[in-house]
Amino acid sequence: MRLEHPLRRFRLAAVLLAIVITVGVSGYMVIDGWSLLDSFYMVIITISTVGYTEVHAQGATGRLFTSGLIVVGVGTMLYGFGVFAETLADNAFGRYRRDRQLQRDLNHLRDHFIICGYGRIGTQVVAEFEEHRVPYVVIDQTEEALERIRAEGRLHIEGDASKEEVLKQAGIERAKGLVSAVDSDERAVYIVLAARAFNPNLYIVARAGRPDSIRRLELAGATRTISPYVMAGHRMALLAIRPAMVDVLDTLHHGEGGIGVEEMVVISGTTAEGKTLEEAGLLRPNAAKVLAVRKRDGSVNVNPPANARLDDGDLVIALGTEDQLFASASLLR
Repeated sequence: MRLEHPLRRFRLAAVLLAIVITVGVSGYMVIDGWSLLDSFYMVIITISTVGYTEVHAQGATGRLFTSGLIVVGVGTMLYGFGVFAETLADNAFGRYRRDRQLQRDLNHLRDHFIICGYGRIGTQVVAEFEEHRVPYVVIDQTEEALERIRAEGRLHIEGDASKEEVLKQAGIERAKGLVSAVDSDERAVYIVLAARAFNPNLYIVARAGRPDSIRRLELAGATRTISPYVMAGHRMALLAIRPAMVDVLDTLHHGEGGIGVEEMVVISGTTAEGKTLEEAGLLRPNAAKVLAVRKRDGSVNVNPPANARLDDGDLVIALGTEDQLFASASLLR
């Protein structure tokens, strides 16, 4: 069903009111011979029902005209006020309903990411999360970004991401990570500090616009710090030197051709903890190829041997089909 836009109804009410005033002024000037000012004044006090007396004495024809003007004019005014009141009520109810739905969606978020800033970088982060079906909520306070977010139907919060109440609303206690993609390095430091204070285990990725900001963001609590200029330069250099390698990595990243790369965590208490790759069954033919194992201290063992030991919190990076990756992940649960 197509809904009529409120502005169209406002426009109709304004046109009707203009017609009533024009006809009323013309009528008084022709019927009673009044001046333009007296005629206009008489029309206004008539349709507004303020109750003033007639500007000049009227004959029978003039009074009949005034009676008709009262009926039509007051009806037009009531229609205009009705449109205005209905629009206010609809907007208030719609806003309340949207806020309730937003709060319900936010309350259901678990192990999600909070994206601070919806500029060029934040937009790309959202696109990647959408592709990989990663739950997220966006925080921004600029009107331009908010208009785009609303138009795209993104789950979002309007506000300053460095404020405690905004981070609480985004469910930072239940979040898996936070991405600071704001343009200002100073704001990024405040966001990281506030986020780290709320959730000591939060995985925080922060954008650094200047090289000297990287250290400050790390001291504030950022897990990883990214310089978009360094990353762009690095990728451009790889495209120039090793284009085929970049194509292969992009294919794996997007899961094209049925092959993908996944990270799998060794959880405490599972059968794989304390075992070697071979003992855990990760070298079976139906399992994914283990590319590397990252230990909790950050060290990475690339192309690990069969006797590489798996400990609690280790990350296993594996390559394979969806079925192979699922089989390997099930061995670590």
